[in-house]
Amino acid sequence: MTARAAAALRHLLWRVVLTITGGLTVTGSLPCGGCVVVANHGSHADTAALLAAMDSRHAPRVAAAADYWFAGGWRSAICRALAAAFPVRRTGGGSADIAAAVALLQAGRAVVVYPEGTRGSGAPARFHAGAFRLAAAAGVPVVPVGIVGTTDLLPKHGKLRRNRVEVRIGTPLPADADAAREAVARLARLPRSAPSRRPSRERAARLAASRTGVALVAVWAVAEAVVWPLLPECVLFALVVAAPRAGLRLVPTAVLASMAGGLCTLALGAAGAAPAAPLVTERMRVAAAQQTAAEGAYAARHQPLSGIPFKVYAAEAGRAGVAPLPFLAAAATHRGLRIASVGAACALLGVGLHRWPRAYPAVLLAGYALFTAGLVLVVRGWT
Repeated sequence: MTARAAAALRHLLWRVVLTITGGLTVTGSLPCGGCVVVANHGSHADTAALLAAMDSRHAPRVAAAADYWFAGGWRSAICRALAAAFPVRRTGGGSADIAAAVALLQAGRAVVVYPEGTRGSGAPARFHAGAFRLAAAAGVPVVPVGIVGTTDLLPKHGKLRRNRVEVRIGTPLPADADAAREAVARLARLPRSAPSRRPSRERAARLAASRTGVALVAVWAVAEAVVWPLLPECVLFALVVAAPRAGLRLVPTAVLASMAGGLCTLALGAAGAAPAAPLVTERMRVAAAQQTAAEGAYAARHQPLSGIPFKVYAAEAGRAGVAPLPFLAAAATHRGLRIASVGAACALLGVGLHRWPRAYPAVLLAGYALFTAGLVLVVRGWT
């Protein structure tokens, strides 16, 4: 998957999440070409807000603390996959880590740096010089961004709660730390805009009924069958619970797109070119290879309950020379049935919530929390 396509999926993912958790308002836009984005930092939700606000043509990458996010295990894999993050050491070597991003900037991409170096509170603290040396070395501007509302959405050492977030993108500046800090502080202090009166369930229902919603489900399902780590059921959950009738076209779209993506991965596996995917462990690959060697196309029947991603079975089927049609039949019977079952359950839940539309955000937060916990357990279990 290209960097721009992955950025588009992250953009859609975090747009959906922030719409559910209270809404997102974005003012301003990034300039054409590469730029260093500097922002205030008070919450882990800041990166989600920025990725949801920035356009995918910049394919943004985010500098993240190596000692916290990249100490190993599932956290670093999730950080790379969902936040497009790269590690920066906070004690020795951080300048070299930042300087390695020069090539990204010269290729026209955006690099996000939190110059405070850690989460703060209130007005931005002193900005470290690394982001500005990076911008000067690459010959690109610095773009100040003020983020408002994330500290209420996900407080430091606190729990997630519903709140509207605003991202204010400022005017590009030369590589000057003091001027950038002043601009970020000013953007973060601006009065908040009037909130949307449309409930989050209604916004999600409008998306579900639109062509954009169908395209979102299709792209998501294809991408998950190739390299994307989040199941198509994740986006179906948000849309079909909000608009149960839309499930009549969204669920078949997810099934068909997933099968198309699986055939693509099978072909890539046969050619020896299947891409490495985040959150896929070596034990998963070995188990899928053993099952495929023993059962051929029928090995796909294990996928819905094994926790091993569909893309792994597709790639191993390709490497084993399994014919596309038998694999497609087995995958459609088992994986397709699971997607359809989840879609039907979401529709029933949506019908049940019809009288209590205000419960929609809480239901989705609970559902995604359970999914995240399950994902962590699966990855740990196969590590």
